Amino acid sequence: MGVLAQPSSKTEQRLIHINGKGEVSDDRGTKLGYISKEDIVFNNQGQKLGFIKGGRVYDAEGNSLGKAKKDGRYYNNDGVFILSTKTIGDKCEILDPEGHKKGTVHRNYKLHACATHCFFLEQEMKKEEDK
Repeated sequence: MGVLAQPSSKTEQRLIHINGKGEVSDDRGTKLGYISKEDIVFNNQGQKLGFIKGGRVYDAEGNSLGKAKKDGRYYNNDGVFILSTKTIGDKCEILDPEGHKKGTVHRNYKLHACATHCFFLEQEMKKEEDK
């Protein structure tokens, strides 16, 4: 019976939004976390999820996850293109390789788009697995 309920939750992937203050929320307005002035991504409980240093993205333990380019494009450690951003005024759309919108980010946090999206998407996937 659990198999029938699965597809609906998997297709309801939430969008991630980062405002000008570095606050991260989903499209329902639920606050998920924030980005500090030191380029560290935290969840809502204040737990460090990862950080950006020198254009590289790291998880909380310091393992490299990929590279954030100045143009808002993000590549994993294998050089595979993961996400990009498209600037619209003071916001940027977060786009997957096929051009599907995954959220929005204030232009000041463009480099954080993929790191933040990936950390919170991973958390959502873990929550779904735990159900």
